[in-house]
Amino acid sequence: MKRLIYQVCLGRQANSKLYKHCINSVSEYCEKFDIEHIVQTTPKIKIKPDPFSSNRSTDSWQKHGGFLPIYEKENAFDLLDDYDQIAIIDSDIYIRDCSPNVFDAIDPDSAMGVVFEREMPITEPYLAKIKNYSRMQYESLNSVLPKFKLNSSGYEFANMGMIVLNCKEFKPYLKGQDAKTFLTRMEFKDFIDGKNAWKWSTDQTLLNYFIKKYDVPVKHLDHQWNGLFGANTKIDECNFVHFFLKDLLPEQGENVEELMRNI
Repeated sequence: MKRLIYQVCLGRQANSKLYKHCINSVSEYCEKFDIEHIVQTTPKIKIKPDPFSSNRSTDSWQKHGGFLPIYEKENAFDLLDDYDQIAIIDSDIYIRDCSPNVFDAIDPDSAMGVVFEREMPITEPYLAKIKNYSRMQYESLNSVLPKFKLNSSGYEFANMGMIVLNCKEFKPYLKGQDAKTFLTRMEFKDFIDGKNAWKWSTDQTLLNYFIKKYDVPVKHLDHQWNGLFGANTKIDECNFVHFFLKDLLPEQGENVEELMRNI
């Protein structure tokens, strides 16, 4: 099996102690399991909103040269022919050195493996947050809303900070499109432009809509593969620890030694 972990680290992220520490943990993990590791450090597809209809803050894209870096990790979609499996992992995810091989966690007939937030053991404050968040992000998607399966914990959505792909099974859902053409489909325009509640959305809303609309076969991975630091009540059980709210971390995550003591 030829496997790849793909990460993106652009601009100021490259100087962050937290990002360097997390990426280094991924590098060591890849070496341990003979996985190729690519860290993209320069923008490639440069997805940008329509300046005449975008609801996004100007700073969210103009300061990055007129594009949205949050969509750069989809460059991994252009590598599907080169690998059997690809994991796309945010650069603020730390992998414990005792972690097993994540690629073994996805079923062979699934196209994608992700962790769904409402299935995680999470704190009451964060549960309230995702209830509100999921309504804001998905309730207006009338055509596919039933597929998001509302329950008392909110709508069913995956945290797209950690994605595992079976390349052969996932590729047909791109309909022959490369990453840029895929992201610039007209059906995704409102997500890119940040219409209404999607003003602050990342690629997460777009990808959740995509997998629901097209019934992509998705494996619901265990919470251990995407432990949200500060939200997951069993962070000590998590193989992958996701420091997903950097601005709320002590010293914005730059005190790496303290963070490591807390996990």
